[in-house]
Amino acid sequence: MSAAPSAGNPHILVFSTIFVSDPGIDLAGSRHLDYPATVQTLTVPCSSGLRPTWLIHALKNGFDGVFIASDGEECSYLDDCAARTARIISTAQEMMTGQNLAPERLKMAAVCSVCAEPFANYMREFSGVLAGLKN
Repeated sequence: MSAAPSAGNPHILVFSTIFVSDPGIDLAGSRHLDYPATVQTLTVPCSSGLRPTWLIHALKNGFDGVFIASDGEECSYLDDCAARTARIISTAQEMMTGQNLAPERLKMAAVCSVCAEPFANYMREFSGVLAGLKN
């Protein structure tokens, strides 16, 4: 998956989890909540299964930012999912710094199955941060 060149709002790739964050993101769309149309989602079983190189690959191939909608403490698979995902993000941000990519281009937050408004807020805020980095 790659993003088209950014003309207006920054392109954001969201990794969401099938059982926890996906329903909240779907609810944001069903409720027609306002967030940038340049947000694309990719569903994964568990956020702790992501690899830092995947996140960096997305940033190097057209996405302005990557957002991990993690399971938080509600993961169906692992008790320590949030801690594992946080380590993945930290490792990716260290790698990004070494490759002259702003670590602010990668963000993680827990998004639950009913977190439609928080998700829309995260996307608007993250888009604003990314727009500021482009200047």
